[in-house]
Amino acid sequence: MNATAYNSLGIYTLAEAAHLVSVPSRSINKWLYGYDYSKKTADVTTQKHVNPLWSPQYDAAEWGEKVIGFRDLLELRVVREFIQHGVPALVIRKCFETARTIFNDPYPMTALRFATDGKTIFSEAVKSKDIQEMIDLHKRQYVFGHIIKPSLYDGIEYDERHAKRWYPEGKKRDIVIDPERQFGKPILTEAGVPTAAIYASFKTEGADRAAATMAGRIFEIPTKQVEAAIRFEERLRKVA
Repeated sequence: MNATAYNSLGIYTLAEAAHLVSVPSRSINKWLYGYDYSKKTADVTTQKHVNPLWSPQYDAAEWGEKVIGFRDLLELRVVREFIQHGVPALVIRKCFETARTIFNDPYPMTALRFATDGKTIFSEAVKSKDIQEMIDLHKRQYVFGHIIKPSLYDGIEYDERHAKRWYPEGKKRDIVIDPERQFGKPILTEAGVPTAAIYASFKTEGADRAAATMAGRIFEIPTKQVEAAIRFEERLRKVA
């Protein structure tokens, strides 16, 4: 896969993804690459394997390390919401399987249809008896409404079917994550400069007002945009 292809998909290490979607990298690793665990019954211990929720856009063996794409990144945001609302892992897995089948899409949670048809998918996924026992059916729609809420999709722009770019600060448009620009790294929307580069310059120059001014000169951008990049990067570090 050449550099142009990487740029169209976006590319993120697990550490970068963890910062951007506020999920520990160890959790991302489990969700996307599976994990093994031991189960003891009486005096017998057996090894079990849990498959990943989906296959990442990049093959770790081919790439040489675990990296993910833009659609993986946004799918993780949906999983995070399920987990934070206490939805069992089996239900989450079933939702993915159901959505993949109905949408014929390997990354269904970033599909435009899921933003509108998600409640139906959730209902279909919890019809089986083993799933029903895990969820209070009288509350399931209430719970889902709090998971797949409009704010989850704030700042996401779609093409006809899929998420195309993400403005991580919602209605603010200063920062954008666009897989077709700078390999999907957070950048200033207008200038196209990576926020991480601006923040690194700011820190190197002393992390004060003069440093912000200097960063503006270096990258030839207004101080207001420099400050937006700094605020964004500092927020990422707080939630990491």
